[in-house]
Amino acid sequence: MATDAPPPPQKGSPDDRPALPSTEEFIEVQQSEEFGELRHAHRSFAFPLTIAFIAWYLLYVLLSNYAGDFMGTKVFGNINVALVLGLAQFLTTFLIAWWYSRYSAAKLDPKAEAIKSRMEGGA
Repeated sequence: MATDAPPPPQKGSPDDRPALPSTEEFIEVQQSEEFGELRHAHRSFAFPLTIAFIAWYLLYVLLSNYAGDFMGTKVFGNINVALVLGLAQFLTTFLIAWWYSRYSAAKLDPKAEAIKSRMEGGA
């Protein structure tokens, strides 16, 4: 068939592209301590922050549904608590994304790059 992709180059092939690691090599790296540390570093940051943000969002929804008087409290002018908390949802979303980007660049990317370069034969 004309749409079939060519097979990936094998290790030691003269092709310009780097050879893909074998399934066994992927499994070996996945089971390594270094990969476990990378996975732990990611999960220890992402899971608690995800749970905290979902709790914060659900608090906003519950307050909107069951604390209408509180949410309707004027802060200044026509700005009420509901609007302030709603905008804070957007702010926290961007802050979490920024924080994760910095954390990833500092802690995750170097470890991931070391694993990648070793798998591609650069280390």
